[in-house]
Amino acid sequence: MKLIYRILIRLSVVLSVVVAVWAFLFYVAIADEINEEVDDSLEDYSEEIMTRVLAGEELPTGDNGSSSQYYLSEVSPDHAERYKKKKDMYYTDEDTRVLSMIFRDKDDRYYELVVSTPTIEKDDLREAVLYWCIILYVFLLFTVVAVTTWVFYRSMKPLYVLLDWLDSYRIGKKNKPLEIDSSVTEFRKLSEATLRNAGRNEKMYEQQKQFIGNASHEIQTPLAICRNRLEGLMEDDSLTEAQMEELYKTHKTLEYITRLNKALLLLTKIDNGQFIDTADIELNPLIERYVEDFKDVYAYRRISVAVEEEGVCRVTMNESLAASLFSNLIKNAFVHNIEGGQIHIASGPGRFVIRNTGEDGPLDRARIFERFYQGHKKEGSTGLGLAIAHSICAMQGFHLSYDYVGGEHLFCVKY
Repeated sequence: MKLIYRILIRLSVVLSVVVAVWAFLFYVAIADEINEEVDDSLEDYSEEIMTRVLAGEELPTGDNGSSSQYYLSEVSPDHAERYKKKKDMYYTDEDTRVLSMIFRDKDDRYYELVVSTPTIEKDDLREAVLYWCIILYVFLLFTVVAVTTWVFYRSMKPLYVLLDWLDSYRIGKKNKPLEIDSSVTEFRKLSEATLRNAGRNEKMYEQQKQFIGNASHEIQTPLAICRNRLEGLMEDDSLTEAQMEELYKTHKTLEYITRLNKALLLLTKIDNGQFIDTADIELNPLIERYVEDFKDVYAYRRISVAVEEEGVCRVTMNESLAASLFSNLIKNAFVHNIEGGQIHIASGPGRFVIRNTGEDGPLDRARIFERFYQGHKKEGSTGLGLAIAHSICAMQGFHLSYDYVGGEHLFCVKY
């Protein structure tokens, strides 16, 4: 999830609660104010009536022109005494707000005055206030979110420039310069730290390349010398059969070490991203070539091979890596096959599939691409072929998967 989306979600949740509480309190305050205004008008009207009664003036008609009405009646002292405990009473009767009170004139006579006014207009006003509170709530919420989004993108623009630069950055290649025009101290420091780390990575990359080159030369040369000397010794006719057998075993071990060293060096180069040069490669001829080579090598095992071309299989990658990828997968299908087994290869746009018979049971899917893992140990196998293929696919952004279908091991490369 993008940072802006996470911020907007959290901001929306918080604002929804805060603004909703604010809108509720605002509505309650306005409704209370409306009630107070109605009660004040009732109180003023009741005081006017009381003043006229006490002054002996003519009372107003039942309607004072403001839709308020009153009811005046004389009550007994006992009723008045009971009412005193309640004091003045405001209450709502259906759609009418009512004020009830007791007062006494100069002749010690008690009167009960009931003043009422319709609340229909007040209810309409409260509905209007509620309606506008909702509109204001929605408008305020969307406005704050929109302004926050705009401010965020404007403020974080240098960060997005840096992320785009890092995404396109390729170690060992000529990269475009990082240009961040910002007066923000944190962004300037982040840019400087990124460039420093990129420089260190480039330096380490060059050192690793130099080390790998030296290791390849310094280790392969002594191994080749040892093999040549052993081969020379094995040509000596004076050697006994036991000595010849020991020399043969030693020579075979040196060959294994040589292959292992080459495989590890290749893995290191792949992991370090040293295969930079790419080309548009058609895989169909490459597949056919390696199939023919391995068929000749493993002809004694009577393994039948069927190649199915579903279309042109074309990819853009380093040519050496392409050769290593398919040679390792095809060799794996031959080495880990059974006597008189079969291999089926299907290639087409966007995928490459190898199916081969093998020993019973599926391999461990969780470990199949680990280095040195071998489901069933084969003599001379380094256990690095599938690890190399998996590293190449990971480097190129391909997807290499394993499955066991119909008693056959299936390796599929999608690109």
